[in-house]
Amino acid sequence: MITVDYVQLMARYNRWMNDKIYAAGAQCSDVQRKVDRGAFFKSIHATLNHLVWADTMWLGRFTKDTPLEIATPTTPIGVDLHADWDALKAARSELDTLMVVWGAKLEQAWLENDFSWYSGLTKSTRTAPAWLLVAHMFNHQTHHRGQVTTLLSQQGMDVGVTDLMMLPR
Repeated sequence: MITVDYVQLMARYNRWMNDKIYAAGAQCSDVQRKVDRGAFFKSIHATLNHLVWADTMWLGRFTKDTPLEIATPTTPIGVDLHADWDALKAARSELDTLMVVWGAKLEQAWLENDFSWYSGLTKSTRTAPAWLLVAHMFNHQTHHRGQVTTLLSQQGMDVGVTDLMMLPR
């Protein structure tokens, strides 16, 4: 079981890491960010697009609202929501702010209940503990940011320290 404090910490960590990832990514050319590097979502740009898509889906499910007018539950996985780097960066920044605000308003009782949602992946309604799904959202972010960190490193870009314990207070 996770706590509201954990969610708030992870929302702040998510924003901090995305700021670092996007700062490093800005040092690459558009071609460097978009070339297929053999990652699951092919490129740096597409992987970051996937994270915006997934976080929009999960936050929208949790809040019962579409947080950004860029994706809906019927938007297929793997679609590039933003071809333009600046638009992608702006969407990420807005989404990170919404995630921090959501975490600040979150109540422990919500985390302790089951949560049902429609999964476009399985084409079915699913139910799981809310805390597990929130933990999944943050774990999913870390997983794909790790891939992007590797892709950026291969381009000579250093994201810097990524350890949670180094998150500025």
